[in-house]
Amino acid sequence: MTRRLAVLLLTALVLPAHAAEPAQAARAAAEQWLRGQYETSGSRVVAQAAELDTRSLQLTPCPAALSAGLQAGARLMPRMNVVVRCPGADGWSLHVPVQLQVFRQVLVLVHPLQRGDGVRADDVHSEERDITRLGYGYVSDMADLEGRTLSRALGAGSVVTPAALGGRSAVKAGDQVQLVSRLNGIEVRASGVALGGGDSGSRLKVRNGSSGKVIDAMVMAPGEVLALP
Repeated sequence: MTRRLAVLLLTALVLPAHAAEPAQAARAAAEQWLRGQYETSGSRVVAQAAELDTRSLQLTPCPAALSAGLQAGARLMPRMNVVVRCPGADGWSLHVPVQLQVFRQVLVLVHPLQRGDGVRADDVHSEERDITRLGYGYVSDMADLEGRTLSRALGAGSVVTPAALGGRSAVKAGDQVQLVSRLNGIEVRASGVALGGGDSGSRLKVRNGSSGKVIDAMVMAPGEVLALP
């Protein structure tokens, strides 16, 4: 092996290792910043920065602590571009792509529900999901479901989203209601028990308190339902 060839081989081995030091520091800074940004109690964050091309970057070691952050307007996604900066007159900035997963407990339906149905505690259970893939949001607190109805039908296994929740239920299952019957201009009122829940306009079953008969009805107002023919 000639002396010139030996020098070239040594350079090829040494330079990438030297260049990798600030690149690896930038990757670590990007991962650490994302973990600190999205880790909360009960959550789990997985951040994996992409390998960087150390040959083309030609980064110099940073004499100060690196800073990291996201560009203005960036939203939570499975792939994030973290801006890592080395401060100072001879500093540099670098966009580091990071694959991100943020696992949190969210509420998921255990069986299908229709539009207008109330959402009760036994309709949902908590599951760990990657919220970076839940672009329409999620609901994690049972208190947010109290008295709410669905604005659209959802299948079993669907994550409950804020957009899928309509207003508060005017009637909930088990409520004592006024059952209104109308026939030929005559209105008769009786007490009943709602067997379902929903907002105004929702259909549900009601048990007549006097006869015990279960009939179809429509919610008119809080505590009041109209018997359907």
